[in-house]
Amino acid sequence: MNLNKILFAFITPFLFLLITSTSCSETDALVDPDIEVVEEEYDDTVFETTDWTDATHSKSGDPAYDMVFNDNEVQRIDIVITEERWNNMLADMTSKYGSFGRTNSGGPGGGGAVSDTENPIFVPGEVFYNGKEWYRVGVRFKGNSSLQSTWQSGNLKLSFKLDFDEFEDEYPQIDNQRFNGFKKLSLKNNYNDSSFMREKVAGDVFRSAGLAGAHTAFYAVYVDNGDGPTYFGLYTMVEEISDTVIDDQFSSDKGNLYEPDGDGASFASGTYDTDEIAKENNEDEADFSDVRALYDILHDGSRTTNPASWRIQLESVFDTDAFLKYLAVNTTIQNWDTYGRMTHNYYLYNNPDNGLLTWIPWDNNEALQNGNQQGSLNLNFSDLSTNQWPIIGYMYQQDEYKAKYDAYLQEVIDGAFEPTAIQSLYTQYQTLLEPYATTEVQGYTFLRNSSEFSSAVSTLKSHVQSRKSAVESYLK
Repeated sequence: MNLNKILFAFITPFLFLLITSTSCSETDALVDPDIEVVEEEYDDTVFETTDWTDATHSKSGDPAYDMVFNDNEVQRIDIVITEERWNNMLADMTSKYGSFGRTNSGGPGGGGAVSDTENPIFVPGEVFYNGKEWYRVGVRFKGNSSLQSTWQSGNLKLSFKLDFDEFEDEYPQIDNQRFNGFKKLSLKNNYNDSSFMREKVAGDVFRSAGLAGAHTAFYAVYVDNGDGPTYFGLYTMVEEISDTVIDDQFSSDKGNLYEPDGDGASFASGTYDTDEIAKENNEDEADFSDVRALYDILHDGSRTTNPASWRIQLESVFDTDAFLKYLAVNTTIQNWDTYGRMTHNYYLYNNPDNGLLTWIPWDNNEALQNGNQQGSLNLNFSDLSTNQWPIIGYMYQQDEYKAKYDAYLQEVIDGAFEPTAIQSLYTQYQTLLEPYATTEVQGYTFLRNSSEFSSAVSTLKSHVQSRKSAVESYLK
């Protein structure tokens, strides 16, 4: 590691204000469409982990939530990747999503919609934070449609996933390396969010309501891929459900954790498919009996012939109370990119305390707006296809569950999503984020101009008040 790469980690975050804008043509030039993946011809296995301490780098250290997920400042994080490895990442993206900046149809090589289930490749890189270095960290791009859209629009503000011991087999020095107690973290690029706040505020509202969910924080991200640090923009760091959320928010992390994605995630009749209910742990045990039981009970005939018996059966495998609370939050804040419209963006965890599958929200960057795909669900689910989304539809048809849902709606607007408090939070975050948001540079931003940021914040402030009115109207 040369001296310059070490020194820039100590530069304080305000220096980003000195960055000059990079034109779109200059950004395009950074991505050569003819780049091919090349084999590395050097040995980088000999190094010393001089910054390593048990508290900051070891698996024995506790997750430092107050530091890593600090709500009161925008922290800086630097990622350093060799030019060769960076080019390999770009070549891999080209093979998956076509040429950088190409949005015409035609699939790989020509842009357009691409269906690719493989994640982008990991490469080793260095991470700098608070004057310390983390070594040979696994770095890759992340996302689905947002990743493809960002890439094909010619925007290098791509989301990242960091895995701090991904390469421990190649580099024994980093065995069980952690980032202040965290193995994996996501850096989300705030795609389609000119306020930069949706991911964070929505996630915090879920947790404030008493639901399990990921912690989040704002970060200024710099990437050095061979020519010194470049400001990639204002990101939201998100805790990984499969890493520390389960261990921190449940008494045990031994239960089955699932991330459904695909038709099977709808739990509609005839869709059960374990290939679409991915197990995130306990993979060696091919036991899906808990999700199978939920599916079978949902579609049991007793739902209409003996509703009381059906509810007892459902409550023996599914945390219905947690789901109804989640549902009340989700419909109040408006969050369309999840169950009820889309077959993804939630987890199920079999809580060892009660043996019940518990719903955990995930990926909230599209929340706090009516949204796409027919928009967010109505509070009374009059626009929901019950057969297509039976967990919501069948439960809402039960008077007992509807009454609980209604009560939680009132709790949400009185508590976790109370307009005055949320508007004050928006104002606080606006002051915090504005210097970082409005100085993003061309080629690394979704903003067309700086005024879009303040306009988006104003929209959020109006939205929270309108949602209180909508809930009150529904309850009347």
